[in-house]
Amino acid sequence: MSPEPQPAPRPRRETVTGVPRSGRRPPGHAPARSEISEQTTLGHTYVRSLMRSQLRAALRALATLALLVGSLPLLLALPAALAPHGTAPAPGLFVWAALGVGVHPVMWLVARWYVHRAERNERDFTGLVEGR
Repeated sequence: MSPEPQPAPRPRRETVTGVPRSGRRPPGHAPARSEISEQTTLGHTYVRSLMRSQLRAALRALATLALLVGSLPLLLALPAALAPHGTAPAPGLFVWAALGVGVHPVMWLVARWYVHRAERNERDFTGLVEGR
């Protein structure tokens, strides 16, 4: 009778806790955080890019709000233009509806977009600085 073949030994189990990191960075590379704290040209470039992206988001929000507020006189003059003989249907009601339904929700959405964009810019910058 031939001996039964022995089963192959099982490989050793390994616990995976995250993406394997590849050693240290090359010695000539300084982390971005030290570039910023030492106020080098590269650090200045990092901070300037963050400021530029924040400014771009602020200008977009400001332009949107300026268009919205700038168009209000035209919108509020609409009931009088639709009824040329002075029989405009309740202009006070129209003003409240225009401001409450048209303007305030748009302002809230613009503000929410701006905060989200500013937080995203800061998160991207932090990721760049910390090397994530």
